[in-house]
Amino acid sequence: MKPSIYISRSIPKNIIDQYASKLDIHMWEHEAVPIPHTTLMEKAQQVDGLICMLSDQIDEAFLAANSHLKVVSNLAVGYDNIDVAAATAQGTVITNTPDVLTETTADLGFALLMATARRIPEATNLIKNNGWKEWSPYFMAGADIHHKTIGIYGMGRIGEAIAKRAKGFDMNVLYHNRRRNKTAEKAIGASYVSIEQLLKESDFVVSVVPLTPETSHTFNTKAFQLMKESAIFINISRGKVVDETALLHALETGKIRGAGLDVFDQEPIDGSHPLLKLEQVVCLPHIGSASEETRTAMIKLCLDNCCSVLYGADARTPVLDK
Repeated sequence: MKPSIYISRSIPKNIIDQYASKLDIHMWEHEAVPIPHTTLMEKAQQVDGLICMLSDQIDEAFLAANSHLKVVSNLAVGYDNIDVAAATAQGTVITNTPDVLTETTADLGFALLMATARRIPEATNLIKNNGWKEWSPYFMAGADIHHKTIGIYGMGRIGEAIAKRAKGFDMNVLYHNRRRNKTAEKAIGASYVSIEQLLKESDFVVSVVPLTPETSHTFNTKAFQLMKESAIFINISRGKVVDETALLHALETGKIRGAGLDVFDQEPIDGSHPLLKLEQVVCLPHIGSASEETRTAMIKLCLDNCCSVLYGADARTPVLDK
């Protein structure tokens, strides 16, 4: 018998068919509707491996109830939704999807920076609402990007890719990371600084760190007070690295100029979210890696990881308990 897996979202048949000879694949029938946790628990009982989404909570209780699972493959590079320590302790391999989404997420991050700085969504909405009546010297004037200073908090793969894009705009690149990235310093000319110096000197502050107990609410009242009043904050990491109440206050009081956000403390948000009331804020629905090519590559990597583990080989991209 082929090993069996369950996928917590519906994915295209043409991808499934490529793995049908190796895996007995079952999946939730909806693409956009999350699977209820109780249903996922029930389905996991019946298979050897699981492909889950970032919104699926694979906590200690879930893992204990499904200790038979040989592999849980997360369709994301981040894995703060999974208790990796509990999985490792019981012998369940956890995998994620690094590398394949790096360039796509960096594209989105820099696009969000540009859209916020140049007020592109605001300008589009102005036309849609019949607000373009005449031209004036400072009509819809935004902020320049070229030759400014960008501060990247988290110089991993995605941070490096954003830094490369910034260099194309002749930007000065500062970064702060848990460990110095000397490769980025040499190849890109990025400068390692303290988080305090990064906040004080950057015109654009971009968060690309994973969510950990150490990074939770890094961007709080104190952080926004250190930033320039002309600074723009961009978050493509995790919503919980930001104290949203502090961010809202900083924006409403003019402590910082604007924000571009792809992630939020609680997701999804709707039109009633207070940050959406501010014209200087651009909000996106967590679409950092959302290109057709990249999402397909991510799904295939998850399936490849399942095949490797379930056929006795090492996972291609394992997450190790630290």
